[in-house]
Amino acid sequence: MTKNMGGADRIIRFIIAGIVLALYLTNVLHGMFAYVLIGLAVIFVFTSFISFCPLYTLFGINSCKIKDNK
Repeated sequence: MTKNMGGADRIIRFIIAGIVLALYLTNVLHGMFAYVLIGLAVIFVFTSFISFCPLYTLFGINSCKIKDNK
């Protein structure tokens, strides 16, 4: 797995996950919709920790700035 997520992308994912968690804990989100959003938030946090998003690979997106040593 090659890193394909940059720092800004990772921070944005953490912020979105935090917002979803806060909305769930304050009972703004409830029901099946809340569970789906929490599932997505968990995926966001996990992919942020490993700096790899499988969907980015599928669509050819790379927000990570890696220097080529060629």
